[in-house]
Amino acid sequence: MMFLLAKNALSSLKIRNIQQIMARQSHVKRSLDFHDKYGDAVLASGTTFCIVAWVFLTTQMGIEWNPSPVGRVTPIEWNDE
Repeated sequence: MMFLLAKNALSSLKIRNIQQIMARQSHVKRSLDFHDKYGDAVLASGTTFCIVAWVFLTTQMGIEWNPSPVGRVTPIEWNDE
């Protein structure tokens, strides 16, 4: 009986030590990786590039978006020869 009690006490101490070590490690600051350092800047610059490219495309390239043929198409005279 005493042996089992001592064995259980030792195993619970080991478990508590492991839990304390894990808790300490979780509070340690980890080093920043590429995404932590530059992720927001890369996202913002990519978004800015896409917006500027589309604004340029829609305003400066001379594309006519859905032009209406009304008033532009004239019928050709029919020849009955």
